Amino acid sequence: MGPVTSTNRDSSMGISPLPAQAQAGPQDRISKILIWVLLLATVACCLGMAAATRTTYQQSAPIPQRMNSPDGAQVMSYADIVAGKAGFQKADLMDYGSLYGMGSAFGEDYTAQYLVELAKEVRNNLALSHYAKPFDAIAAEQQSAITSEMQAQLRGIDLTQAQVVLPDAVANAIGTLRVRISTSLRSDDFIKGYTGARALDAASAGQTATFLLYSSLTTVARRPGKDYSWTSNWPSEPLVGNTPTSSTFVWTWASFTMVFFAIGAVLVIFRLWIEPKAAHETFEPALDRFKAPTPSQKALWKYFLVVAGVLLVQILAGSIMAHYYTDRVSFYGIDVGKWLPFAFLRSVHLQAPIVWIGVSWIGAGLFLAPLIGKREPTGQKLLVNLIFWVLVVIVAGALTGDYLGIMGLVDKQWFWFGNQGLSYLELGRFWQILFFAGLAVWSLVLLRAFWPTLATLYRQGGRSLYGLFRIEHLLWVSTLSVALLYVFGMIPLGAPNPSFSITDFWRWWVVHLWVELAFELFTASVTGYFLMALGLVSRQMVERAVLFEWILIIIGGVLGTGHHLYWAGEPGLWVGVGSMFSFIEVLPLVLLVLEAIEQHQHIQKKQRFPYKLAYLYILGAAFWNFVGAGVFGGGTLNAPLINYYEHATFLTLNHAHTSMFGAFGLLAIGLLYMVLRYLTGDRAWNDRVGVWAFWLYNTGVAMWIALNFYPVGWKQLEAVYTHGYAYARSLQFYDTTSFWQWMRMPGDIVFALGALLMAWDFISKLLKLRDQQAQPESVPTVAAIAARSD
Repeated sequence: MGPVTSTNRDSSMGISPLPAQAQAGPQDRISKILIWVLLLATVACCLGMAAATRTTYQQSAPIPQRMNSPDGAQVMSYADIVAGKAGFQKADLMDYGSLYGMGSAFGEDYTAQYLVELAKEVRNNLALSHYAKPFDAIAAEQQSAITSEMQAQLRGIDLTQAQVVLPDAVANAIGTLRVRISTSLRSDDFIKGYTGARALDAASAGQTATFLLYSSLTTVARRPGKDYSWTSNWPSEPLVGNTPTSSTFVWTWASFTMVFFAIGAVLVIFRLWIEPKAAHETFEPALDRFKAPTPSQKALWKYFLVVAGVLLVQILAGSIMAHYYTDRVSFYGIDVGKWLPFAFLRSVHLQAPIVWIGVSWIGAGLFLAPLIGKREPTGQKLLVNLIFWVLVVIVAGALTGDYLGIMGLVDKQWFWFGNQGLSYLELGRFWQILFFAGLAVWSLVLLRAFWPTLATLYRQGGRSLYGLFRIEHLLWVSTLSVALLYVFGMIPLGAPNPSFSITDFWRWWVVHLWVELAFELFTASVTGYFLMALGLVSRQMVERAVLFEWILIIIGGVLGTGHHLYWAGEPGLWVGVGSMFSFIEVLPLVLLVLEAIEQHQHIQKKQRFPYKLAYLYILGAAFWNFVGAGVFGGGTLNAPLINYYEHATFLTLNHAHTSMFGAFGLLAIGLLYMVLRYLTGDRAWNDRVGVWAFWLYNTGVAMWIALNFYPVGWKQLEAVYTHGYAYARSLQFYDTTSFWQWMRMPGDIVFALGALLMAWDFISKLLKLRDQQAQPESVPTVAAIAARSD
């Protein structure tokens, strides 16, 4: 979104807009250059991602056909490992603990925990074999020799072989642990806050234990010809000698060097070529008048209620989860764990923001449809209602299946209708397909409504390539990307992928590319369009700025996906590619916050600007996008050497909460307040409750950071570095953080008050709209109405 500077023309909010075809001025030379750069960057990044995908399939952690003991007895088989991976998903263990650090930070990381237990069992078996005594009973120098032998045996396992012969000590240790783990998987342990996996029987629990032990082996067994494991020596674990690789250090240095250079280069480019006033600027304040809402716009009231309701559900689930960290046995004396396992609460907590933020953006797009298309398409209200009810059915069905799957009540068809067991993608495949269909219909409905303006702008551009890159086109393409990128989370379509590394690769294609690509593209384009439609910025400025930001978003967003893949059994190329490109994600965020500040200053100078509340939220979104996604994410955590120790700690939770709600949640609420303000028109309007909600939200987030995420996260980071990752994720460590876990509560209360105020504000304003819609309406200018607004 182009910043508003002294070089921009200050347009009056009272000017009536000319038709789009009369006002859409020509694209300047800079815009045309940016279009070609955007196309080249997109093609290059897609080719790079295709090559990296091929390498990932070739070099991800392999699964042997058989692992035998020296006497030929089978210890593990491909079939059991694959079935165990399905059991891991079916029981939704990823929402209690984590695998390769992927999943919940509440329970143990299974790879790290069972790596330690495996190493200790092997060590004890070797001591009994050599000295006929347990490890703890032998002399110190003997313990040192046994530890070295244990490390050598684990590192020497070659997983690329179809038939792997395991040393006796390792084979016996796996047999012992498999029984212990399979029993614990099915047993309630409320001291740990764990509800036994109702979805697993004895056989499937044994297979799941086999899969978890195989995964632990990948963290220590060396890649052929390399001096590091399939997970680049993650997790940090002194017992087995896991330490960062040399490339982890080198690429960290290279990434920091590049990002500081790139920040300077981007700012120079922006100031010299993007920001200056265009030769023939045109202003199109399409929202300068409150016109009578169309039938489809009036039908959007339901979307507001869903957003407020689902956000409150998310907060409720999050509050119970936060209490679990302080008292894992009960929720103030209530045995919640028996009926509401932590895994289910977390899956609700993760799915809820996708729902309410998505519904907000869908509603904002549908509101814009008749404004951009300059007409109300036939049947638009019916389609608006249809999309809404389809979304309701999907959410209700998915959550029901989610719970029934975790509780073991959906057995054979769990993958399709139960809980798919992948963090952020828990809903069953059937519901995933319906959700994609809903997003696709939304995008097509917008295309249908936008079409007259899109076609006119294309003709104005001489039917050339450039005519397809106006801000309206970019806005629609961003909605299409939201739908299309969701498809990659359904590979393969009909059954779980045998490899967790490949499964997680495609999972991040959705989770990361949604947030760091599709969501950012939508953020830039929709905010840019509103700036233009409110007469704050010229079309040429908006289009130059959005094109430039899209270039940076695509470069950082596509190959930057690799920063999630350092330690999950993926090829080592991701340490370099992922770190270098993920750091670029910071660059558009720097521009966003600078622009938001300038826009806000410009708006403050306008005494009569009716959308101040909406832009307060948008300003907050720009700030948290930079802080949460930039500073707490790409600017620090993505560095391989930092991520090696920080991965899946409370500092990750800090990044997730501040970026997801702060960046995209506040934007979603701001867009809804903008829609609600327009629908209210010349009727009475008051910003006060919405402003209170805004500051309560932001205060709550700041309190989370200061009183919970950072105090626990810093201590946990030190614990990983000093004692190893398994200890830092253990109940033993979390018991040392009880005070700071309780300190999550003040921020929760303040944040929840903000959500309640917002919900009340939405409902009260919608009720006033309903009561007053029958009254005759005048159509004064926005400037006139703003003078009467608080």
